[in-house]
Amino acid sequence: MSWQAIGIFDSGVGGLTVLRELTKALPQEDTIYFGDTARVPYGTKSPDTVIRYSQEIASFLIKRDIKLLVVACNTASAVALPTLRRSLPVPVVGVIEPGAKRAAEVTRSGVVGVIGTSGTIRSSAYSRAIKRLNPDISVLAKPCPLFVPLAEEGWIDNDVTRITARLYLEELREAQVDTLVLGCTHYPLLKKVIAEVMGPDVTLVDSAEETARTVATILQEKSMLRPPAELGNHHYYVTDVPAGFIRVGNRFLGGKLGDVYQVSLDDCRLSTEKD
Repeated sequence: MSWQAIGIFDSGVGGLTVLRELTKALPQEDTIYFGDTARVPYGTKSPDTVIRYSQEIASFLIKRDIKLLVVACNTASAVALPTLRRSLPVPVVGVIEPGAKRAAEVTRSGVVGVIGTSGTIRSSAYSRAIKRLNPDISVLAKPCPLFVPLAEEGWIDNDVTRITARLYLEELREAQVDTLVLGCTHYPLLKKVIAEVMGPDVTLVDSAEETARTVATILQEKSMLRPPAELGNHHYYVTDVPAGFIRVGNRFLGGKLGDVYQVSLDDCRLSTEKD
């Protein structure tokens, strides 16, 4: 019997933290990961462009017979989710709603912090999602753009990272947030330092973990889980030379990536034109 895979896409390597949590939660599932490395980052692009890119990649993955799509990119989750949900024949899960839901559940004081890239914070996507769940929660959002290059460089536990974290997070500490959402898929790599700076009374919400939990719930409800005795296979596609993706990706996955295939952007564009 052939089993359908879970499709995951991101503008680059960050979504591999989501894949890592998915493979922990559902080791039996096949996955197909797509990193749009030729057009990264998405945060600086217009919403229309991000929606177009997302549709192209989704179409590419649907052609590979996926059963569920994870939009493991905060920018694409913020702007493209409604369009993808309307147009695709499979469930679509973003990374913002699961993290927002968890933050609303665990906050005790009703003061929640959100950190992310400048684009994600500017979109107010997390703030809106949390407020929809509980309008009484006070949300303080802070962009931490240097966390991305630090994570990709592998500087996840050194003095430079600690100083940067202290400078970025001081405002949120002073505001006495009791819950902090890691609103970027790179940030789980810096979790140890962030937790250290914020202190033991602050609960960190990892959107990657929460997204994996949401996927597991949906597949279970729809009776689409593979038998637990199976062992999943993982395939990777990128739109630029794979070397850089593999180097950083091994760090993000905490293990060795399998074969990474480069596809041309025309493959994605053609697939949307044919649809």
